[in-house]
Amino acid sequence: MANETERLAGFLYEIGLLKRYKRTGWLVAGVKDPESIADHSLRTAIIASVLAVMEGADPERAALLSLFHDSQETRLTDIPYLARPYVTKASNEEVTERQTRGLPEAVAALVTGAVAEYEGKTSAEAICARDADKLECLIQAIEYREHGNQNTRPWVDSSLAQLQTASARRLAKKAQKAGSLDWVMRALNDDEDL
Repeated sequence: MANETERLAGFLYEIGLLKRYKRTGWLVAGVKDPESIADHSLRTAIIASVLAVMEGADPERAALLSLFHDSQETRLTDIPYLARPYVTKASNEEVTERQTRGLPEAVAALVTGAVAEYEGKTSAEAICARDADKLECLIQAIEYREHGNQNTRPWVDSSLAQLQTASARRLAKKAQKAGSLDWVMRALNDDEDL
């Protein structure tokens, strides 16, 4: 048990790397200080829960899948799409199995199960979580564009092309028309449409 607890503490430190590792694709777009993988995963989990509710799926499960969807990047880092044709890497399930080796059985099952479900792309929650990943990227691209990074259109287009659910497509359409700070004026004016 002590060895499992020690390994679990190490796993939690390892997951902390996601707060420091940057999303490298944004460097290609010219973003000087891109979001971290953890930044991306947080908003992805929130979007996943929203999409799941809108699609009649389990929001807690969708959020959980999103929280672990990039956890392998502690060991793989964030390999940009541009590099992927040239790099051979282990599957996310293989990396997760190695990451969770020696952890308490229930914890390992939680993490490996979440990653397998996400990668399996079959449950409604996995589809919502995958759409959330793309929708978060689209929203982030719009925010970076508003901050002067004009090279983000390919991220918007590729994200749009991969959306599966009607709810994600509706939200993506609205996100492209709205400014990222439009909500502030409504909040300041105590708008009932908030």
